[in-house]
Amino acid sequence: MAVGPWYIVGLDNGGTSNNATLLDAGGRFVVSGLMESASCVREGPEAALRALCTSLDEVLKATGVSRSAVAGVGLDTPGPATAEGVISAKGSTNFGHEEWAGFDIRTALEERIGLPVVYSNDANAAALYAHHAYFGAEAMERSSVAAIVGTGLGGGVVESGRVVRGASGMAGELGHVRIPLEGVVEDGQPLPMCNCGNAGDVESIASLTALGRNLLPYWLGRFPGHPLSEVPLAEAAKLLRSYAERDDPLALAIFEQQAKALGRLFTLAADFTDPDAYFLGGGVVEAHPRFRNWLLSLVRRHTGLRVEQAQKAVFALVPDLDMAGARGAAIAAREALRPATPLEDDSVGV
Repeated sequence: MAVGPWYIVGLDNGGTSNNATLLDAGGRFVVSGLMESASCVREGPEAALRALCTSLDEVLKATGVSRSAVAGVGLDTPGPATAEGVISAKGSTNFGHEEWAGFDIRTALEERIGLPVVYSNDANAAALYAHHAYFGAEAMERSSVAAIVGTGLGGGVVESGRVVRGASGMAGELGHVRIPLEGVVEDGQPLPMCNCGNAGDVESIASLTALGRNLLPYWLGRFPGHPLSEVPLAEAAKLLRSYAERDDPLALAIFEQQAKALGRLFTLAADFTDPDAYFLGGGVVEAHPRFRNWLLSLVRRHTGLRVEQAQKAVFALVPDLDMAGARGAAIAAREALRPATPLEDDSVGV
């Protein structure tokens, strides 16, 4: 039976901005760049929902697509939240307004717009986009693991083209996987602690928070008189990448330590899931190409693969980072709504 053109809207909800995209029935993204608008999340749920509706309307207006042609919406937000899109009762960095505690953002948006809404957390969405963008038509036959380094460390495990969510939606919380620290931390270096209470998990080393909390205090002691010693730690953490891009020894030592931690994480993934690909994302993707390629090569060097695995596995950066969330959310919605909306093909392109 013939069907008319239909589309999936992808909405990436962030602390300051929403980003929208549009995926057509053939698996092609109609929007090639950023479509940003204010997210208003710090003003509470009502303002944020209005902003999401505005973002949806703007992407449809810009592309000339009618609301009646939209089969559903893929929404992603930062966590912590359940697999169904209920924000943690404890809130989060982005969802600090008291009305966010326990708020069901997926259902609220679905009721507001009258369209099916499929929820993903932002790291899972980025992981899913990286997987489909890299493997294309073979995506549903491949597997991957992605680590997204930001304020914390998010990630995702993709098997046969779909995110592994787990019974409670908490699979793929790679930042809180504890890793063997021998050969990662220096002799005499304090045990790195994570905000979640874990000691020695990946996020306690490979994250922006870890830089200020655990790594800079130690490494600044190893490099007396370093310019960053005169800067507050939180600010120094944000400046560190620019120093690494200029081959600063302290910065390179710290990022090498992060690469070792990420390599240990991928080593565990190799034994547990044996994926086709390992993806690295986060602020590093926005860095100077020479630096980000150096870091990715270090992560690969510190990932322990068997000979058979090394012959097949690929290491790559998450592409189009600023658009990865919205695009991954759209892909997740496309897969979830597949039984109700026949697709023209299985490829995803731009």
